[in-house]
Amino acid sequence: MPTLPSVLVVDDEIRSQEALRRTLEEDFEVYTASSAVEARAILARETIQVVLTDQRMPEVSGVELLREVRSEWPDAVRIIISGYTDSEDIIAGINQAGIYQYLLKPWHPEQLLLTLKSAAELYRLQRENRQLTLELRTAEPVLRHQVGAARARVKQAFALDNIVRAPDSPMSALCDMVERAARYDVSILLSGESGTGKELLARAIHYASHRAEQAFIVENCGALPDTLLESELFGHKKGAYTGAFEDRIGLFQQAHGGTLFLDEIGETSPAFQVKLLRVLQEGEFRPLGGNRTQSVDVRVIAATNRDLEAEVKAGRFREDLYYRLATVPMRVPPLRERRMDIPLLAESILRRAADQLARPVEGFAPEVAPCLQAHAWPGNVRELMNEIQRMLVLSDGPRLGAELLAPHIRLSGLADTRLTEAEQTGGDLKARVDDLESRILREALARHHGNISRVAREVGLSRLGLRNKMTRLGLE
Repeated sequence: MPTLPSVLVVDDEIRSQEALRRTLEEDFEVYTASSAVEARAILARETIQVVLTDQRMPEVSGVELLREVRSEWPDAVRIIISGYTDSEDIIAGINQAGIYQYLLKPWHPEQLLLTLKSAAELYRLQRENRQLTLELRTAEPVLRHQVGAARARVKQAFALDNIVRAPDSPMSALCDMVERAARYDVSILLSGESGTGKELLARAIHYASHRAEQAFIVENCGALPDTLLESELFGHKKGAYTGAFEDRIGLFQQAHGGTLFLDEIGETSPAFQVKLLRVLQEGEFRPLGGNRTQSVDVRVIAATNRDLEAEVKAGRFREDLYYRLATVPMRVPPLRERRMDIPLLAESILRRAADQLARPVEGFAPEVAPCLQAHAWPGNVRELMNEIQRMLVLSDGPRLGAELLAPHIRLSGLADTRLTEAEQTGGDLKARVDDLESRILREALARHHGNISRVAREVGLSRLGLRNKMTRLGLE
């Protein structure tokens, strides 16, 4: 049976002592004393967690006793009871004696119990914190080494050299630009379609900068309404809005000295953009509901899948904020513009997925790469990752074959092979028209994931007419 927390009740009136004992004895091990002398004797021989004393006692007042307790037995949590609301001694003694709680007579049993349980929990937490501090101090050299090693591994994992790309990839020029810009404290705007790896590049920028030892914090600006986004980034004071029950430190303050990555910045409202602009210009912000401004040193990297220049012209994004964010603008190319990277990316994704799922494989069958390179990948690298993970889960053999690919991706590869053969052999007008129709239908089928009805509507054919044309062109 667990040991009950201990409480010392000090009161010169026996009736008050007994009333307090009856209220507390089910939840506490209760000791009683009628004077300061008796209280000192009990404190000297017992481990007392909470001291509960009356203020008005002969010889020594409650505040004077608790001041002595704080000096001699500082671990004990100190509580005082008084029938006088304006006692100057109590008011002065709250700080001098380190009084945890001040209760008025007549006390309510439930309130008293709740207060003492909280005090006992505080005692436990203080003891655990002190023990943990001692253990950490002893283990500090080992921990410092482990933290340093972990930070080095993270830094290496997000190094630019680890971004998978072929020698002739457009990503090589982008990585060169990232390496140059990372050295300087300038704002960077990453634009590109969803799933192209903008956050990966933002992390590479951070870990290639002088801020690499500090925090890298991410916030998706499109996921929250203005009020919550403002609270998330700038923090708030208790009572700033309904549900703000305590002060909150914002992400700008948490990222002090490091980097804050603001994803989907194009989704923010003009009202919020004004507040963000002030932080970028002045390095200052005011928590929601707060009166004082706070200064921060944060590098901001923003990302968007929108054309922010067009948004500025349309009046939906502030021009001054755009130029503040886009000191160095960088466009991340979609996967269809870097098809030479797809085989390398696929192999890298497969290795990681195989490790995560504990499903060892040798690799892809030779016919898979052409199919992957032919597909348009509207979901970019994220879609490629999902496709490879699905193939891995469905596979039985040591190599992943084309039969495991989704039908619309296999179809892309077949059509691309036919198209390449036609281009190499030339052909009359009809052959070239067939090639053009094949390309149009292949791209439409890939875009709509093989949905015949949607493709038929897009190209202006009936389902039967589309089926006949697909059969003639060998796209069935």
